[in-house]
Amino acid sequence: MSGPLQGLKVVDFSRVLAGPLCARTLQDLGADVLKIEPPRADVSRFSSPVNPNGVSGYYAQQNAGKKNISIDLNTREAREIALKLCDGADILVENFRPGTLDAFGLDYKTLIERNPRLIYVSISGYGQGGPWRGRMAYAPTVQAEAGFTHHSMQHFGDNLSAPQTDALSHADVYAGMQAAIAVLAAIHQRHETGKGQHIDVAMAATIMAINERAHVDLNALELDDEPAILGATDGSFFIGPNGETFITAISLVGTITFRFFMAAMRRPDLGKDPRFSSPGARRLNLNALREVVQAWMWSFPDMAALDAQLDEAKIAIGEIRSLEEIAASEWAEYWGATLEVPDRNGGTFKLPGRPWKFSGGELSIPGAPSIQGENNHEVLKGLGYDDGAIQKMEDSGVVVGNFAAMMIASVMGQVGSAAAPAADEEQHDD
Repeated sequence: MSGPLQGLKVVDFSRVLAGPLCARTLQDLGADVLKIEPPRADVSRFSSPVNPNGVSGYYAQQNAGKKNISIDLNTREAREIALKLCDGADILVENFRPGTLDAFGLDYKTLIERNPRLIYVSISGYGQGGPWRGRMAYAPTVQAEAGFTHHSMQHFGDNLSAPQTDALSHADVYAGMQAAIAVLAAIHQRHETGKGQHIDVAMAATIMAINERAHVDLNALELDDEPAILGATDGSFFIGPNGETFITAISLVGTITFRFFMAAMRRPDLGKDPRFSSPGARRLNLNALREVVQAWMWSFPDMAALDAQLDEAKIAIGEIRSLEEIAASEWAEYWGATLEVPDRNGGTFKLPGRPWKFSGGELSIPGAPSIQGENNHEVLKGLGYDDGAIQKMEDSGVVVGNFAAMMIASVMGQVGSAAAPAADEEQHDD
C-alpha cells in the first residue's frame, strides 16, 4: 500500500520544521513530495547532531523520502521552473514570512489562475494578514505570545529556579499537523467543487486551539484550590515497589479525582482527615498526602499488582521511560513505532514510525533523505528540458548541486565536527 493519498503531487517550498512536517505527513499518507531547496540549503541540514556520514538526523526526520530539486529563485529561469512545477501540483506548502513567495511571482493569486485546483498552504507565526503579519516567528516566541509559556511558568511556579521555556517546538509541530488536516479537508472540498483554495495557518492560533484549558482563562473562571479540568498536569510522581519511577494521570488535590485514590486504596477515611478533607487542605498538606499514598504503593509486590488495582479505580499510570527504552519495548515492536532509512552514505537513521494503521495495507517505508539537488535532472527532464538546457542552467547557477554537503565537509575538515553556518537568506517562520 502506497497510502490513501497516492497520486497527489506536493511541492514543498518550506524548510526547518512546520512546513516540512506538514509535507512529510502528506508523504507518509502516500503523496509524492518534491522539496524545492534554495542554493544555500535548508538550514536544518546543518542541525546538530550530524552523524559520522555528515547527515543531520533533524533534516532526515522531516525530509526522508522527498525528492529534491535545488534552484535559485532569484533567476528568471528558476522562477519559470517553479511555475511549471506548481502548474502540475495538487498541493503547495510554504512557511516563509508572509509575502516572501510573492516577491518571486509565486503568490496564491498568480498560481491559482494558472492551476485552479491547487491547494496552497501557508504556515506563519500570526497569519498572512493583520497587524502582526510581518513579525518573525519561531516556536519559543509564539508559545510565549500565545499563553503556552505563561501556563507552564504558572504551573511550576516556585519549583523553577529560573524562567524556562519548553524543550520541544510545540507551535511548529502542531501547526504542521493542523496544516495537514486542513489539506485533507480542502482535498475533500475539491472533489465537490473542482476548485483549490488558500489555507492560512497561524502558529499562534494553533497553540491557542490545542490548549485544552483555554476555556478557563478566556472566561475568567474561578478555580480557587481546585485544579483545572481533571488535574492531569497535577499528576504526582511516585516510586514503584521495585524502584520504578512513574506518574499518575490525575491529581491528588481535585475533589473528583481524590475519590479515585481513596477507592484504589480502600481508604474512605482519608476524606475525613482534616489534612485531606478539602482541595485547599490537600494542597496545603500535599507532601503528607503523597507519603500516605507512596507507603500504600510500596505494599505491593510488583508494578503489575499495583497497576491492576489502580486500573480498577480508573487511575492510569505511566513509567518514566527514555525514547530508547520505549523503542525497545514489546509495544514498539508490535506497533512498528520506529523505522530505519538509509542516510545515503552507508549508514542508517532510526526515525519515529507512523501514528496510524490502515486496514487496507501497510504504508510504504520512506526512502533516504535526498541530497540537495539530487533529482534536478529527473525533474527538469520531466518538464521538457533537454540535457543541453540543463547544463546551461547548471553553468549559470539557475540549478544548484550539493552545496550542503560541501559546506558540511568543509566545516568537518576544519574543526573535526559539523556545525551550522550562518544563514543569510530571507528570514522565515519555522
